[in-house]
Amino acid sequence: MKSKLLSAPYIVWMILFTLIPLCIVFYYALTDSITGEFTLANLASMGTYLPIFLRSIWLSLFASLICLVIGYPVAYFIAQCKPLTQRFLEMLIMLPMCMSFLLRTLAWVAMLEDTGIINNFIRALGLSPLPLIRNNGAVILGMVYNYLPYMILPLYTVIMKIDKRLVEAALDLGCTPRQVFTKVVLPLSGPGILSGLTMVFVPAVSTFYISQKLGSTGATLIGDVIESQFKTAYNPNLGAAMSLVLMILIFVCVSIMNRFGETDEEEVMAKV
Repeated sequence: MKSKLLSAPYIVWMILFTLIPLCIVFYYALTDSITGEFTLANLASMGTYLPIFLRSIWLSLFASLICLVIGYPVAYFIAQCKPLTQRFLEMLIMLPMCMSFLLRTLAWVAMLEDTGIINNFIRALGLSPLPLIRNNGAVILGMVYNYLPYMILPLYTVIMKIDKRLVEAALDLGCTPRQVFTKVVLPLSGPGILSGLTMVFVPAVSTFYISQKLGSTGATLIGDVIESQFKTAYNPNLGAAMSLVLMILIFVCVSIMNRFGETDEEEVMAKV
C-alpha cells in the first residue's frame, strides 16, 4: 500500500505530461485540420518530406557513430582510472551539460562563422578562410559536441560493471590483451553501446536549433520542418503526423536496445 502511495506522484506526472500529450499528438495527426474528421492524409503527405527524413536519419546516424568512436576510448580510459580520478573526469564530462544548449551551439557559431575565431586566425596566417559553417559537416559537429556526453556516460557505467574476474579468467586461458578486449570487454559493453547510440540518435534526429544555426537551407532536418508547421505554416496536424513518425522511430530504437542490450556473461566466456 505504501509503495502505491509513493508511486502516485510519478503516475500523475506521467499521465499529465506524457500520456495526455501523446494522445493529443495522435488526435491531430489522424484528423483533418478543417473538418476535424478522421483521415490518413497527413500521414500520406509524409512522402513529400521523405528526402528530409532520410537526411535527418543519415546525419544523426553518422553523428552517433562518431560519438561512439570518440566516446568508447574515453569511457574505457575513465573506467581504468582511480576512483578519485574517475569522479573528476565525470565532472569534466558533465560540466558542459550544465550550460545552456543554446549557448553551447552559439559558441560554435562564433568559432566557425566566416568572421569567426578560427577563420580570423587563418587570415592572420595569410591563408584564405575556410567554409566551416552552413554545411552538413557543421551540423554533425554540433550534434557530436552537444550529445557526446550521452554516449560516454552509459558506456562508462557498463564498462565499470564488467566483472574483473572475467578478464582475469580470459588471461589465464591464454588470451592476449587484444583478444580479451574483443572477446570479453567489447561484447559485455554491448548494452552500453546500444544505449549510447539510442541516447545520441534520438535527440539528434529530432533537433532543429543546431541545423538552423550551423546548417544551410540544404541541411534542413525534420525537426526544422516540424517547427515550421507549428510556427509559420500553421498546420499542426501535419506537424503532429511528423512527430508521430518520429515517436515510432524512437520506439523502434528503444525496442532494439531492450532486445539486444543484454549479454549473457556465460556465452561470452564460452567464446574465449
